Amino acid sequence: MNRRDFILALAPVATAPAALADSGTAWPTAQASGLGWPQAVMQGLLDDCEKLQPLRSLAVASRGRLVAQHYFHGADATGLQSVNSATKGVCSLLVGRALARGRLKDLSQTVGELLPQEATQYPRSRVNALTLRQILTGTSGMAYDIPNQMLAFMGARDPLAFAFALEPQSGPLSWSYNDAVVSLLSPILEHAYGAPLAEVARQELFAPLSIDAFEWQKDRAGRAMAYAGLRMKTTDFLKIAHLAAAGGTWNGNQVVSREWLAQCTARQIGGAWPVAPVEDSGYGFLWFTGRMQGRDVAWAWGYGGQFALAVPALELAVVTTATSPQFNLLNSQTASVMSIVSRLVEIAASAKT
Repeated sequence: MNRRDFILALAPVATAPAALADSGTAWPTAQASGLGWPQAVMQGLLDDCEKLQPLRSLAVASRGRLVAQHYFHGADATGLQSVNSATKGVCSLLVGRALARGRLKDLSQTVGELLPQEATQYPRSRVNALTLRQILTGTSGMAYDIPNQMLAFMGARDPLAFAFALEPQSGPLSWSYNDAVVSLLSPILEHAYGAPLAEVARQELFAPLSIDAFEWQKDRAGRAMAYAGLRMKTTDFLKIAHLAAAGGTWNGNQVVSREWLAQCTARQIGGAWPVAPVEDSGYGFLWFTGRMQGRDVAWAWGYGGQFALAVPALELAVVTTATSPQFNLLNSQTASVMSIVSRLVEIAASAKT
């Protein structure tokens, strides 16, 4: 277990308040061969998946139908998989739901407006002036040194105090990855709904998707984390990717507005972390963006290769889950998992041409 996992393990787990009844919206299925996906090529890809020791699951949907789900090295279809920072992508969808319902007004609202009690506690904090848009696009301008501050933040007894103590970064404004800033979405959504984040997610997103089981880790102050900590079944994780691929629809219902998904998955700013073989990496609303196999893609990205990737032009969704590696192995593992995703996109794209 690495140090990041150790701190996450210290956090108590928030399970879903109640199991959701099956509303009959399980995945319809399709055969890869029926889509023109070469069986030998698919088998070769799965053989390589078996060789990738950290990989735990892979699932693919095309045009709303489950094409494949495979589990590796002891994982199975019923197990809840950690999606790590792909949790951010889920929280972005919850912000969209809150805006559509009028629980939040618009993206220009500031932290000070959205968390008035906390703003009173920290009246001199520069964080009070941050807007929802800045939080979602990674343009807060607040300094957060991941190697030196991540462990301190994740282990903080009062994560809110940590976030409000952040100072502006030096140099020109650019995209930056900031767990502490994103963590503010948890109290923001809880304040907007008057309910815990896990309950908000259950009612607003998971129930319409017929997601019947999930867990959400809490920070040391007892609040579900907006930046990480979600665990769900692989085929339920795939529903999140499918929403991004299909303009927010599931089973014929508009779960998240098409306009919001378009903004989430559109490049709002460049300079986001690259990951081969994706080109032109950027960032939407807590979703990474880029080009793969000549097509626009967007993905929620979790530590170690937890990917929920959407290719809207193909209405294709691909998800992977994997173990959390030591930091020195992170880049190679992430690249290996993304290469699997890219090969699947290539297979699907070739079948469409």
